Amino acid sequence: MPSYDPIKVSQKIKKIVVRDDQRKYYRFRKARFYGGIATADCVGCNLQCCYCWSNKPRKRPREVGKFYSPKEVAEKLGSIAMESGLSQVRISGNEPTIGRKHLISTLHELQEHGLKFILETNGILIGADLSYASDIAKFGNVHTRVSLKGCDEKQFSKLTGADPESFELQIRALQNLLDSGGDCHASIVEEFASKEKLDSLKRRLERVDLLLARELELESLILYPHVKKQLKDRGISIPSSSTSSSSP
Repeated sequence: MPSYDPIKVSQKIKKIVVRDDQRKYYRFRKARFYGGIATADCVGCNLQCCYCWSNKPRKRPREVGKFYSPKEVAEKLGSIAMESGLSQVRISGNEPTIGRKHLISTLHELQEHGLKFILETNGILIGADLSYASDIAKFGNVHTRVSLKGCDEKQFSKLTGADPESFELQIRALQNLLDSGGDCHASIVEEFASKEKLDSLKRRLERVDLLLARELELESLILYPHVKKQLKDRGISIPSSSTSSSSP
């Protein structure tokens, strides 16, 4: 498939999933990750990663979910956290930075609940705009997890289908967040990271900050049936060490 500019894709997707300060979500739930976390799954992404577990909400955002205000999102997450005895919340499922006004307003609303917020993002929009990183860094309860889509430009493009140059925006997102006083770390799917590529990535991260390399999170690929098909369609071999699953 032809490559694309994820910034331009963000603008197109925003018109579908954002309405003033409201954003589309398709479910709210308790999740096991991070030792237990209240989760809001949003609709719409600016990347087309071949190993993404989100299927219809990413591919057909017009058909999925409903709009929620920042206050409604905060109240739902706060309620799940209180009922389950959790201290952490997140927005996951797709790309939460699409719809800046909604995200920042949601962070404001969540401050009243005294919960830690984990921002899971590919970092593209944060890397493209230092002021976005600054807005996020103002919240002391926010930790940003930048999910790197590959170890370098070439692999990024193969896994996402996006322009290779956009990989640098992911690295720049980490730089922007740290320069703004934000709390962050990077992650990578270990099945796509050979020792050589991983070492190269760590050296690149060290040039931003030594801790980024030391604290690089290795996440595992989960082979849902639709993920297997996506990998096959993209001509990418399925790592034998991956975990299979029937549903996300």
